[in-house]
Parts: sequence; C-alpha cells; structure tokens
Amino acid sequence: MNDLIKKQLTEAQATMDKAIAHCESELTKIRAGKASAGMLDGIMVDYYGSATALAQVSAINTPDARTLIIQPWEKNMLIPIERAIMEANIGINPQNDGSIIRLVVPPLTEERRKELVKKVKEEAERGRITIRNIRKDANEKIKKLKAESVSDDEIKTGEAEVQKITDAYIVKVDKHAELKEKDIMTV
Repeated sequence: MNDLIKKQLTEAQATMDKAIAHCESELTKIRAGKASAGMLDGIMVDYYGSATALAQVSAINTPDARTLIIQPWEKNMLIPIERAIMEANIGINPQNDGSIIRLVVPPLTEERRKELVKKVKEEAERGRITIRNIRKDANEKIKKLKAESVSDDEIKTGEAEVQKITDAYIVKVDKHAELKEKDIMTV
C-alpha cells in the first residue's frame, strides 16, 4: 500500500481514538446511581481568582456506593467548592459540615434509569456520527491523492481499509454504550 495512503489511515485512526476517548468521558458523566469521582470531572472552582479543577484543590473519596466525600486541601475552599457543585447542576446537593463536603447520590427510579439510557443512546449516536465524519474526511483526502499519481486501485484499497477501521471503532462505541446501559439498568 502507498505510503501516502498509510499516512491518511494512521491520521484517521488517531482522530477516531480521540473520538472514542471523548465518547467514553461523556458516558462517564452520565450518573448510574453509583457514586464515582468521575461525576465531578469538569467542575471548576474559583481558587484565588482563577478557575481550577475540583480534583486539584481537594481529595475526592467514595467511602461507599452512594457517597462522595470531598476534602479540600485548604479549609477556606469549602464554600467555593460547595458553590461550584451547586452551579454545576449535577442533581446532588452538597452537605457542608465545616471540614468536608458530602454528596449523597440518590437511588435511581425506573423512570430516571430509562431517561439515562436514552441519554447514553444519544451520546453513542454522537460518537458514531463523529467517527463517520472522520471516515468521510479520510476518504476525501485519499481521493485527492490521485493528483499525486496514486493509482485508482490503491485509492480503492485505502477506502476499503478506512471502512474496516470505521466499522471497528463503531463497534467500540456500541460496546461502551452497552456497558453503560447495563450499569444504569442494574438495580
């Protein structure tokens, strides 16, 4: 196979890896009724005037399946952390006892579980769409290689290879979504 086509395949695969990682991180944010530190990813706290990730200003522990304990490195950070959690609107009210912040994750109702499964399916579809767009871009780049004297057969082979890679990555997205759905529906 032509080196130019190999380069396009490698680039497409690297971009698809990023798409899978993004999809995984989005699925992690969907709460499955169990406490996990990942639920707090993306929450930024006002730390002396600059937005800082919650995990960088505190220790986050999960003593049991329903509780998260946030222990700030500095006691004066309790109020800003509490405010940041409420503003993040994750559906859990923080309980501040003066030294730690406790988050109790409520059990999920059947209706809420179905809503979350719907969210998982939407996120998985977004992931599949992203991967298909990467496939389209890669195929367009491969077709443009014709101008650089790459044969039609090599272009067809390259496109077939892109399709194989695409299929493999869509299966990965589906597996992640399936695991998350199973996690959510487990009572």
